Amino acid sequence: MQTDPGGGSAPTRLLAAQRAAFARGAPDYRARIDALDALRDGIRAHEEELVQAVSDDYGGRAREETLLLELFPLYDLIRHARRHLKRWMRRRRVPGAWALLPARAFVMYQPLGVIGVVGAWNYQLLLTLGPLVDAIAAGNHVMLKPSEITPRSAGLIARLVAERFAPEYLTVVTGGPETAAAFSALPFDHLVFTGSTRVGHLVMRAASEHLTPVTLELGGKSPAIVHESYPMATALRRILVGKLFNAGQTCIAPDYLLVPAGREAELERLAIAIVRELYPTLAGNADYTRIVSQAHFDRLTHAVREVEARGARVVRIAPAGEVPGANDRVIAPTLVFDAPQDATLMREEIFGPVLPVVPYRTLDEAIEYVNARPRPLALYYFDHDGDRIDRVLHGTISGGVTINDVVLHIGQPNLPFGGVGASGMGHYHGFDGFAQLSKKKGVMVQARWSGVTLFHPPYGARTRRLLRLLLLTVRR
Repeated sequence: MQTDPGGGSAPTRLLAAQRAAFARGAPDYRARIDALDALRDGIRAHEEELVQAVSDDYGGRAREETLLLELFPLYDLIRHARRHLKRWMRRRRVPGAWALLPARAFVMYQPLGVIGVVGAWNYQLLLTLGPLVDAIAAGNHVMLKPSEITPRSAGLIARLVAERFAPEYLTVVTGGPETAAAFSALPFDHLVFTGSTRVGHLVMRAASEHLTPVTLELGGKSPAIVHESYPMATALRRILVGKLFNAGQTCIAPDYLLVPAGREAELERLAIAIVRELYPTLAGNADYTRIVSQAHFDRLTHAVREVEARGARVVRIAPAGEVPGANDRVIAPTLVFDAPQDATLMREEIFGPVLPVVPYRTLDEAIEYVNARPRPLALYYFDHDGDRIDRVLHGTISGGVTINDVVLHIGQPNLPFGGVGASGMGHYHGFDGFAQLSKKKGVMVQARWSGVTLFHPPYGARTRRLLRLLLLTVRR
């Protein structure tokens, strides 16, 4: 982390400047709308540069994927916040307690102060600027730390923000892992982190030093379950499309597939045909994203080789017969059958185009399999039967669910997005993000006359009689 001649770290000084600016007055409705407009206009002005920067960071990523999976949902989050912000900011009258009548009560949402946001490399634009939308809508000042793993997009985010916003309101801190660690240890009023469970532990530990509340989006092993009655071809096409977006480098990508026992051969045949249709070639195909770095490529290839050496059947789907490798950081869509349950591939989030297939005999067995593992960020179930769908929804715990498709629940701004247990805590998107980054303050307004005065000392016979009546009403 850089320091400056004035003493202390630069991020510490930026935080102090933002706190001082916030103390002079939190942004009102008009200021928040103006900031959302400035963010939208800045993204629009740099749209093609942002798309190119992301592609450069990966060494190749389809323009269409960045537009579809990052910029479209980002614009939509801004549009949704602008449209609903006035209603979100209103005081909400709540019924007063009968024993305290005629006092009134209401809830108001108040900005917290300075929010820290640590973004993630796999969707640098959406996962850095998406939480920013919620923080702006809630009336906070914000410090952003984009991921250093994708430096071109991080640098462009920093330039975009500097062009449109005063640093005492919104600023970007760039740097490597040491900077990220020091950033997480700053005494923010709330910290939003997107990344791995391993790093999430470190972030939460650093934040606890100042009792900084955290929102953690940590991913995990998200299952997809296909019921016997659901058309396998339809389910598998939707699963593979979602899995192969960004070459599987998606926190809510299906991480393993539970299918009825005995249908593995059918699944393999269909998967080969579907991948051939989606990606006729892999090498040189601009539609098929590269693995972000050599270290991530090596981790994935090692995990696949490990299960292969231990007897798993590995099916690498390369429609044109290519043998992609480390030079272009391309990993072919890969199915894995009969992987040992203690292998790295079955214990850790995969984050690549590799899909283990796990057969099950009954739906209860599939549910038990999911519940025996840490709670996932997402769960996907394919079935048209309402009773069985309810059984899965009530019988499992996950951050979110899409029925009869994958990934798409993240595109619903009226749904909260966030993990549970090992996959994270807290929510963002839409009103839930606004509420998460606000203080929900309860307020009671006492009336001119208050019955509470009947219960002041000195206590006498009248007080005892009234107290007996009160207790009778609540003991029933």
